[in-house]
Amino acid sequence: MYSNHLTIQHWLTNHAKYKPNKTAIICGKHRLSFTQLNANVNQLIHALKHAGIKKGDKVATVLPNCLELWEVYWACAKMGAVAVPLSPLLRGHGLANLIINADTALIIINKETLPYLNEVKPLLHLNNDALVWVTNAESSNGVGSYHTQKAAFDTTEPAVESLIGDDTYNIIYSSGTTGLPKGIVISHAVRALYGSLFANYYRMTPESVVMHSGSIIFNGSFLTLMPAMYLGCTYILHDHFDPAQVVLDIQQEKVTHTILVPSQIIACLQQPLFTKSTLTSIEYILSVGAPLLLEHKQALNKQLPGVFYELYGLTEGFMTILDKTDSMRKTGSVGYPPSFMQIKIKDDQGQELPIGSTGEIVGTGPLLMDGYYKNAEQTVAALKGGWLYTGDLGYLDEDGFLYLTGRKKDLIISGGVNVYPADIEEVVIQHEAVSDVAVFGVPHPEWGETPVAAVVLKENMRASSSIEIQNWVNNHIDARFQKLSEIMIIAELPRNIAGKVLKHELKKRHENAK
Repeated sequence: MYSNHLTIQHWLTNHAKYKPNKTAIICGKHRLSFTQLNANVNQLIHALKHAGIKKGDKVATVLPNCLELWEVYWACAKMGAVAVPLSPLLRGHGLANLIINADTALIIINKETLPYLNEVKPLLHLNNDALVWVTNAESSNGVGSYHTQKAAFDTTEPAVESLIGDDTYNIIYSSGTTGLPKGIVISHAVRALYGSLFANYYRMTPESVVMHSGSIIFNGSFLTLMPAMYLGCTYILHDHFDPAQVVLDIQQEKVTHTILVPSQIIACLQQPLFTKSTLTSIEYILSVGAPLLLEHKQALNKQLPGVFYELYGLTEGFMTILDKTDSMRKTGSVGYPPSFMQIKIKDDQGQELPIGSTGEIVGTGPLLMDGYYKNAEQTVAALKGGWLYTGDLGYLDEDGFLYLTGRKKDLIISGGVNVYPADIEEVVIQHEAVSDVAVFGVPHPEWGETPVAAVVLKENMRASSSIEIQNWVNNHIDARFQKLSEIMIIAELPRNIAGKVLKHELKKRHENAK
């Protein structure tokens, strides 16, 4: 099959051969050419093979953004090991469960997070079958040093097994907004298509400079990570998000492409130099991870016209793209499916709905996951007849553009009427004192459920009262069932590492406050 040739195994090797001196990665104090990066990755592969890691073995990382994480990604790509990036914020059973579920053969971690791993070691039942390497510490107490392991080997090209497109590249654990996260199995072919397909849709070229300041352990980062390596772009990786540093690097490094989740866009909009006249090189800012409210879209399009893209999608493999050419005329939309993908809107009985009707978003295409790791039951529930049932609600307009109305699980049913949180959030954000908002449902003795809004106030509006905001919002909402019963003023919306608001956490806070 042709798809069996779609692997990412040789991307780095080829760039080291054909563009050896080009800058491949900038990460903190590190600035490596493709030759240097390939040499580092070759050393790592030799070390991994010496430790017994082979094709198909799971290499779990518990790391923040760092050069070592980048090296692991491309070592796994070349040798056929499976990269399993885990959040360094995981603790206790949450960390142990994923390490066990992934059948981890090697854990790569830093010394800051190592104590949390040590706490759960009795739960792991490793029996010395799993290895632990630390990226920024010397070997001790049965723990190996990542850099010492690497330094024992040379930089020659290692002998590696041939891979095909169906081979697994990585397992990405779902963000876990509810319940236990699920291990989403993604093949080499899917990652190869990420590189080629998104490079085209995002107008990338080999000369593009790609920057990422969010965590590269979540799947949204691969939307530019893969195209950058596919084309041989320069990739700038920040170890944490700092809006001032984002602006500075765009200026100094002539960044052309970057991803920002909505909370980061909001922060950047407060930077005086975050304008097109100052950031002349920028061609593309992608909003991903959560819906960007209309007010913030309009502000971004005003300050940086002609660069805004938005992607709606799931790690499981269905996406829509709002192109920069449509972002002004379809400002409430998240775009349409790219080539090779199809979309339908279905009701609870599985029947396709007409244009303008809200239902579950169902999609198909070549980027679909292989399934949930060791979870056939949930795989069957999500993938039906080759179509992914997303659990998200939305509708299509007459041009085929998708509009989101929320998650099925977040739908509020008040007095028997469906209430979509996104509709209310778009009103709340227009209040002059509000910088961020999330609407969720709480039990009501008469109506079943009623909407509540958690709001974050702007710095200069901290004196605003919840009653004043609630009255203002309700005066701007016509439908009785959409009117807010309460406003919760909080310092910051709880979000996962992918930038999605954790509405179950807000519900828990509301319940505990009663």
